[in-house]
Amino acid sequence: MSEDFEARRRAAGRKAGLRQALTYLGLSIWAVVVLFPFYWMVLTSLKSYGAYNSEHTPQFFTLHPTLENYQQAFTAVPLGGYLLNTLIFALITTAAMVVVSTLAAYAFARLEFRGKNLLFGAFLSLMMIPSELVVITNYVTITNLDLRNTFTGLILPSITSIFYIYLLKESFEQVPDELYRAAKVDGTSDLKYLWKVMIPICRPTIVTVTILKLIECWNSYVWPRLVTDDQAYFLVSNGIQQIREEGFGRENIPAMMAAVVVISVPLVALFLAFRNKIMEGASRGGIKG
Repeated sequence: MSEDFEARRRAAGRKAGLRQALTYLGLSIWAVVVLFPFYWMVLTSLKSYGAYNSEHTPQFFTLHPTLENYQQAFTAVPLGGYLLNTLIFALITTAAMVVVSTLAAYAFARLEFRGKNLLFGAFLSLMMIPSELVVITNYVTITNLDLRNTFTGLILPSITSIFYIYLLKESFEQVPDELYRAAKVDGTSDLKYLWKVMIPICRPTIVTVTILKLIECWNSYVWPRLVTDDQAYFLVSNGIQQIREEGFGRENIPAMMAAVVVISVPLVALFLAFRNKIMEGASRGGIKG
């Protein structure tokens, strides 16, 4: 009996090990598929213009890397200025959106007022409106206010998000009601309770929302293209398009890839720095009451 049990245990262990090995093999293959475009982008940016054009078949490595393409990417267009504009736009927009969304989510999660559920349902229904219609409305509004080619015009339509308000509301509602009632008995104001209790408890969700909004702002394309035609307010998305439209990117693919690498590095660094917070915020919106 003991020998049969030991044999079955070893067989089960071998099956589990085989499944684990196959799982890691599949994940490794998928990781290569996902990461290969990034590898190819960086590799191309390190090839000289002559070496890239002389390749009859694609080469998956280079023995003579060069940083010349990065220099050309910054001299062909004012890429440094575009990066600064994008940083300003992303930071101000994200900060304003987090403040507005946090206050709105707290109001829907903790405050009691007539028609709250009906209002929130109507609020969520706005997510069904196609984004193209919203863009048209925002464009007409910003144009009528004479805010084209201004940071205000870039930022104003993006300082709120129905989805992020909903996400934060769900997170706030997971905080036990007893904490709120105890705070009100002690005479704590709603703003102080939000700042001292809700935000620290729900910090993973708030951090996740902040990072996602930063990435969204950094990758913005349609709206900046609509409301800016002055280079002084161009974002990196405008810069990449400008490189293509002026022919530089079509002729010099390595320099084009160098510009894309420069633009992508901040997002990759942001994700690597806060990946644990992102995973934590995505897996749990707060605490379970």
